[in-house]
Amino acid sequence: MRPMSLYESGDSSGEVSLKMLFDEEYDVSGSSDLKLEDVAYLCARGGWPESVVKKPSNPTRIAREYLEAITNREGSFEELEYYSVGRMRALLRSLARGVSEPARLSTLVRDIAEGTGATLSDVTVANYIAILEKIHIIDDIEAWCPQLRSKTEIRTAKKRNLVDPSLVVASLYASEYDLLNDFRSFGLIFESLALRDLKVYIEAFEGDLKYYRDKNGLECDAIVHTVDGKWGAVEIKLGDGVDVINEAAKTLLKFESAVNTEKKQKPSFLMVLSGTAKLAYRRKDGVYVVPIGCLKP
Repeated sequence: MRPMSLYESGDSSGEVSLKMLFDEEYDVSGSSDLKLEDVAYLCARGGWPESVVKKPSNPTRIAREYLEAITNREGSFEELEYYSVGRMRALLRSLARGVSEPARLSTLVRDIAEGTGATLSDVTVANYIAILEKIHIIDDIEAWCPQLRSKTEIRTAKKRNLVDPSLVVASLYASEYDLLNDFRSFGLIFESLALRDLKVYIEAFEGDLKYYRDKNGLECDAIVHTVDGKWGAVEIKLGDGVDVINEAAKTLLKFESAVNTEKKQKPSFLMVLSGTAKLAYRRKDGVYVVPIGCLKP
């Protein structure tokens, strides 16, 4: 179980179906009125049913209370009985700072030591991560390893993600207004929201979500693939400027050309998933542009 997606919370019109994107004849259309301020609010609010229904003026309240209960070992989480409160908080903050990025265990250990002065061993951090996975706080994305045309080495570290973007905002003691003043962090937290929704949508029809990155820096934010071997590639962008969309489409086409389609079938679609795009459409190069406020399973 995960927090609600934007389609479930009523913040997406659902005019574009992820499942139907795997159909070559699908005619994409739709519109979204989400503005940058709306996306910041949705990231801070998250998909918690209470927040969705009550629409609190402080949208991070539920996420902060949830994290407080976890780090203070309240509630019925038996797994939380023996860990250090301070170290767990340091780990959550480190995970939040590195959200939507691949990070090895050693990186988390170093980040915690540099940021807080707390020295944790690899084993301790691994144990804490296992606890957070068991109680469904961490929801990492595995790397996708297709057959490539070249012998380029593929990076296999997990892309770090929490189960809801509001947990990232809360772990950083931030608000939706802070996101609007820090677009780099805002972009990564929006990607976390998009990954949450994509995972909910693709799993609705027994598919899976992964990401791709190689040693040469070529990457793809999300790969959605189905049980019958079909797959689509997604670049996630907060904005919708012409240069932003063009660069994302260029990356997708470059990635498509790197995959050996003699060994792996061609992608069913390439999509730029945007936070603030107004219209869903297909570009002349075949790449879809879809507002996240239009997407559904």
